Amino acid sequence: MRDQSIRGDTIRLGQLLKLAGVADSGAEAKLLLGDGGVLVNGEPELRRGRQLHAGDVVVAAGDTIRVRTSRSPAG
Repeated sequence: MRDQSIRGDTIRLGQLLKLAGVADSGAEAKLLLGDGGVLVNGEPELRRGRQLHAGDVVVAAGDTIRVRTSRSPAG
């Protein structure tokens, strides 16, 4: 698992996939989601616009990413 820091309190799932390097574009993120290949906190997610918060865990394309904000405590 790796941590991905974000700037505010939330980030949309599609943006996180691009920021983390899992998807190169919004279209690629949409394909990953459409194929059912993305889990958020252990549940399948199909929405690119899903709001993520610090502590949420995303699994996609073999990567596991935990959302962190600059204010999140390390742990």
